[in-house]
Amino acid sequence: MKPSRLPLDWFACGLMFVLCICWGFQQVAIKLTLDDVPSILQLAIRSGGAALVLGALVLWKEGRGAFTDGTLLPGIAVGTLFALEFLFIGEGLNHTSASHLSVFLYTAPMFAALGLHLMLPEERLSPVQWLGVLVAFGGIATAFLGQPAGAPGNVLLGDAYALCGALAWGATTLVIRGSSLSEANPVKTLFYQLFGAVLLLTVVAFSTGKTDMQLTQRAVISLAFQVVVIALVSYLAWFWLLRRYLATRLSVLSFMTPLFGVTFGVLVLGETIDTSFAIGATLVLGGIALVSGAELLRGRQQRKVLAPSEA
Repeated sequence: MKPSRLPLDWFACGLMFVLCICWGFQQVAIKLTLDDVPSILQLAIRSGGAALVLGALVLWKEGRGAFTDGTLLPGIAVGTLFALEFLFIGEGLNHTSASHLSVFLYTAPMFAALGLHLMLPEERLSPVQWLGVLVAFGGIATAFLGQPAGAPGNVLLGDAYALCGALAWGATTLVIRGSSLSEANPVKTLFYQLFGAVLLLTVVAFSTGKTDMQLTQRAVISLAFQVVVIALVSYLAWFWLLRRYLATRLSVLSFMTPLFGVTFGVLVLGETIDTSFAIGATLVLGGIALVSGAELLRGRQQRKVLAPSEA
């Protein structure tokens, strides 16, 4: 019998706070060094450095038969989807702001929830969650259609790339939930994702001529942060939390990430937030919170109903 997940404690909340800060800064770190290293190449290097370490860990723990346990085909699928997500992120950052990308990318849980609703009977959306979906889509429309008249056209393209990245992220969740990867070692699952990303992104970088880079001090620090802190430490910490604590609680806390992303975009990059995007982003985050937090609210209501009979 699998051990039951724990409710959040102060350690888990503190760790999630730190992780959200790191994830909120990652788009800014890429944007800061676009003049030194192309975005696609940055993401390929980030994925490759982490994949080497994770691949060695998988082989050390499981030996030569590590990839003959039925996870290879779904592993190829999630690797391809993860690569597409990174590709859209990289292209999106070439056109839109880190603030916009942070918000639109985090519509992924909504797309995952819609897919799970169709895949699994136990994942049917409740009326509150459907309301959240409608609110989030309304926010997306507000942020897109309410762009100021003077806004450059490529901002909309970058925002669209961010949404495509969110779709790829949501599809990755569906493949993991619906395959043998749902029971696999999280280190192996992450290896599949990063290995697929480095292969595809390297091909794209070379085929498009985006391989020129200048290893300035700023670029080296940014790449080290992305490889060590983001791709290795933060992802492994996230998987560890998912295996120990209740996923619905963690998902709600993860929505601090786009808030940090917008904050860092404004403070570090000097990005401006127009009114339509501010309203749209608020609706998006509110809608996603309803989608992801409905299960948490339902659990609390059930405990209130059960409490008298348990006394």
